[in-house]
Amino acid sequence: VPVLSEYRETRKPEEVQALIDQTGATLGIILLIISALGVVLAPLLISIFAPGFIGETEKFELASKMLQVTFPYILFISLTAFAGAILNTYHHFGVPAFTPVLLNLSLIGCAIWLAPTFPEEQQVVALAWGVLIAGMVQLSFQVPFLLRLKLLPVPRFNRDREGVNRILKLMLPTLFAVSITQINLLIDTLIASFLQTGSISWLYYSDRMVELPLGVFGVALATVILPNLSTEHARGDNATFSGIISWALGLVFIIAIPAAAGLALLSIPILATLFQYAEFTTNDVVMSSKSLMAYAVGLPGFILIKIFSSAFFSRQDTSTPVKIAVIAMVANIVLNLLLVGYFQHAGLALASSLSAYLNSGLLYLRLKQAGISVSIKPEIKMLRIACVAVILMSVFLILLTPARDVWFQWDVYQRVMQLVIWIVAGMAIYTAGIYIQGIRLRDLISPK
Repeated sequence: VPVLSEYRETRKPEEVQALIDQTGATLGIILLIISALGVVLAPLLISIFAPGFIGETEKFELASKMLQVTFPYILFISLTAFAGAILNTYHHFGVPAFTPVLLNLSLIGCAIWLAPTFPEEQQVVALAWGVLIAGMVQLSFQVPFLLRLKLLPVPRFNRDREGVNRILKLMLPTLFAVSITQINLLIDTLIASFLQTGSISWLYYSDRMVELPLGVFGVALATVILPNLSTEHARGDNATFSGIISWALGLVFIIAIPAAAGLALLSIPILATLFQYAEFTTNDVVMSSKSLMAYAVGLPGFILIKIFSSAFFSRQDTSTPVKIAVIAMVANIVLNLLLVGYFQHAGLALASSLSAYLNSGLLYLRLKQAGISVSIKPEIKMLRIACVAVILMSVFLILLTPARDVWFQWDVYQRVMQLVIWIVAGMAIYTAGIYIQGIRLRDLISPK
């Protein structure tokens, strides 16, 4: 996105199209090779990553077959992401945002209509085909919109590969950053495996709850600001660049803080409503709520990382976020070891939250050192307003929501109805709180 935004601002249209064509061709060839290797080596991959299947012939063959069917999804979803990046650069956000829904629709459709056509022991393979079909549909869905913009990639190679080489160079640190995230998860899981039985599951379920607002709001906000920041950087407009970041910070304070408070205060009602059935006991709800509260503490920090990282990415600097991520990873490991003895699995979640604030804080300081002056005085006002409104909402929820034992006794209908009521009520109290203090919708819609 940053390189394409720069080309859009500084190069001729034919040069922009050449960059898109060459990038698409390079990406396509790499992905074709990876997909082909994945299909051919599927049995070997299953042997490596699921060695427990080796002695069970039917399970091993089924897993290998499913991997062979699903592996080409890497090709389609990566090209879909490439198409989405083009659309985002040209400020067409709706289509890429809707595209993931097609995966869910495909899986549901294949589960309902395709699965019954398979032998009973092979019906799960229908879902594998659902994934592959979804990839084809997701990519095809974006083609008309690229055609409308006259930006549909036509694979070709030219001698001038300067733009493609820059993109590949920027991708390498990003891939390393993704690896760091996976290493963090692996370390957390490893430590949790030595704790009370169920700790890994409790961390997983609570993490899923935090991923919802992080994905819906954090990822969406980062997706929107990246092409805008890239454009302003290409223009050399540092004032507008800083203004976009300041606006995003204000949104984080106004939206992420109440979301974090709501997750923490309603942790037991949320988890009981969603998961307390069959083998998921009341103790599982209570233990998961502890790690959910710890993760919720870090929600604003997790989102701030995405905002500040987008600022660096837009400047075509992918190495700085990686270096800082390494520091945060080391801090996370140290905090894990310090906190796990006191808080068990919740200590691992709290360590992740604290390291997220360290990560975002270091990113902010590095931005200032890079000459990006982000004025935080208006955002401090937003923070104060949000905190006052959150206190009002918290007092309301603490005093009036039913006790946790009541939630455990209710059936699913009662839980859903009550949860919706209290979420809406909490949002109403919070909205009234910020409105009374002078916040209006127009203040949040776009950067000033």
